Amino acid sequence: MTTAARLCNQAAAVSLVALLMLCLAWELWWAPLRPGGSWLVLKALPLLAPLFGVLRGRRYTHQWLSLLAPAYFMEGSVRAASEAGLSARLALAETALAIVLFGSAVLYARLTGKVSRPGTAARARN
Repeated sequence: MTTAARLCNQAAAVSLVALLMLCLAWELWWAPLRPGGSWLVLKALPLLAPLFGVLRGRRYTHQWLSLLAPAYFMEGSVRAASEAGLSARLALAETALAIVLFGSAVLYARLTGKVSRPGTAARARN
């Protein structure tokens, strides 16, 4: 694995864990929708599925994680625009983490993909 791929994997792992912790802390303690916590904490559950695959550097996990990250970007964007105070700042943090997660997952998948040699595609077609 190249240095760039390793850095992308580390960025994906750090942003995934940070996003997971942010979702839990936000909805349980910092600014829940209802006092004492809310069921919105369940939004952290989908982030548990790719955790071990990302920590192990599996390319396939990074590929489908790039399809999951935009959901957190959208939720953070909507809540940043519609809420105020601490919730709005937490939503901006969620949006930023989702952008980093998406970008690093896509770059890792691209950097670890199979390298095609010049002329290989032409031979495969014939």
